[in-house]
Amino acid sequence: MDVQRKLEILADAAKYDASCASSGTEQRDSSDGKGLGSTSPGMGICHSYAPDGRCISLLKVLLTNACNYDCLYCVNRTSSNVPRARFTVDEIVKLTIDFYRRNYIEGLFLSSGIIRSADYTMEQVVSVARKLREEHHFRGYIHLKTIPEADDALIAEAGKYADRLSINIEMPSEDGLAKFAPEKDVRAIRRTMGRLRLKLDETKEANEQPSRARPPRFAPAGQSTQMIVGADSASDQTILATSANLYGAYRLKRVYYSAFSPIPDASRALPLAAPPLLREHRLYQADWLMRFYGFDAGEIVEEGRGMLPLEIDPKLAWALRHRDRFPLDVATASREELLRVPGFGTKAVDRIIATRRVTSIRAVDLARLHIPGKKALPFIVLSDHRPSPHWLDGNLAQHFEPKAQQLGFGF
Repeated sequence: MDVQRKLEILADAAKYDASCASSGTEQRDSSDGKGLGSTSPGMGICHSYAPDGRCISLLKVLLTNACNYDCLYCVNRTSSNVPRARFTVDEIVKLTIDFYRRNYIEGLFLSSGIIRSADYTMEQVVSVARKLREEHHFRGYIHLKTIPEADDALIAEAGKYADRLSINIEMPSEDGLAKFAPEKDVRAIRRTMGRLRLKLDETKEANEQPSRARPPRFAPAGQSTQMIVGADSASDQTILATSANLYGAYRLKRVYYSAFSPIPDASRALPLAAPPLLREHRLYQADWLMRFYGFDAGEIVEEGRGMLPLEIDPKLAWALRHRDRFPLDVATASREELLRVPGFGTKAVDRIIATRRVTSIRAVDLARLHIPGKKALPFIVLSDHRPSPHWLDGNLAQHFEPKAQQLGFGF
């Protein structure tokens, strides 16, 4: 099988892994004439968006889509009737270098099915990164999927060459993993996450002590994970609680949410239809509230409901449930209070705090501060604005409902 056909199969097989944003790593380039590549933004094959808004591009492939495991939700499971392919280490290295030189990509996202053993597969994955760094002096971004059952020495070596390491938790609950992926062990996954966190903490601590020798490089962009949404019956509340636990226990950079996609010859235990893609979007918004806005996982989802509303974003839904906290006086409210106002982003709140130190804020200033007035005005008090009392009664939700549109004929 030629490399072009392998790339077609293995790039398509990698599309189900959402955790491929390149952010948070150290800045490197080859402007000194030594080495190849950089971690600067570029245009390329797999477009992802970093938290800072950059559009980044990665060569996103599997080493192989053959796998010993039979996870029911995975199109590459051992019982799946799909074309199989496998790259050699040198083929992936050559593809990465060639694509970078053509300005297609800025880095590599490499995962793999499990073949022979966890150690053998992990060694092959690490070999790709080792060759890129040591033989070709590649300074671009590298994200490696790690295998929990692999030897600690291999995972430590992966961190030496990769910018980010990730281990997929797969399902929101231990019961879900046992049902859909019985060959995977959630305890092994969490043990490896814990070891990665300890190694990351040790490296960070050593770097903060100038009197000590600089420690070996270890995954400067940290670790991340991914959960499949909609394959099992886990509620959004369960998913967010699992994410909060992962962030707290292992200090993950990101938890990615991947909406379940129906696969050929699927098990009867799986749903027939994919969940609404909007559900995945709402989970990302809720995740943002936990990471940057000071929300606890338990307060984002309405008690007793279990699911995020699809028609409005979770921050607005929270505000509508807590109308007693509004309207909020923008001139005196704390930063924590301002972050809970619908339409107020973190940068907008910083601009508000800086502006109110020197002048009062009026309704016309919202546009200059990049704040959507329609969403924010019912919840705030400004020097020239106070929301009408009827806005905070039982009809406030109707204010945010999209306008009805006439159905078209589809031509």
